[in-house]
Order: sequence, then C-alpha cells, then structure tokens
Amino acid sequence: MTEITISAARAQLGDLVRRAAHSRETIALTDHGHVAALLVSPQVIEDLEDSLALADYLRRKAEGTLEAGIPHEEVGRMLGLRP
Repeated sequence: MTEITISAARAQLGDLVRRAAHSRETIALTDHGHVAALLVSPQVIEDLEDSLALADYLRRKAEGTLEAGIPHEEVGRMLGLRP
C-alpha cells in the first residue's frame, strides 16, 4: 500500500486515481501521519463483496440454515430462456 499525504495528493489526484483503478494498487491518504482514506479500485471492492457473500453462503450451508432455492429450470422460465 502506497501512502501519500492529502496535501501532496491534491496535485496528483488524477494519477493516483488511475493507479488505483488500473493496477489495483491501494493508495492511502494520510492526515497528520494517520491514514484518513483509501483509494481502491471498484473491482477490489466487488471482489471483497463476492468473497463475503460466498463465505456467508458457505456458513449458512454448514449451519443448515439455507432457505429453499429456486430450481434451475424455473429460473430459466422466469428469465424467458425456457418455454
């Protein structure tokens, strides 16, 4: 993780955003030596959300608390992919 002060980041904001977006680099913006905010790629957040959803699913499955699902064929009909 790269750290940069907020005051230094002002002049480089466009470059920092592109670095975070394209290289998935996390940029920490610091204020008086403490991390105040992070610039991260939206893809990183989406990946974390997917991992969290999967972990929650696996936990509920292990606990036996999953709700009833919808059969694959029914989903196809609901989406208009099957007669």
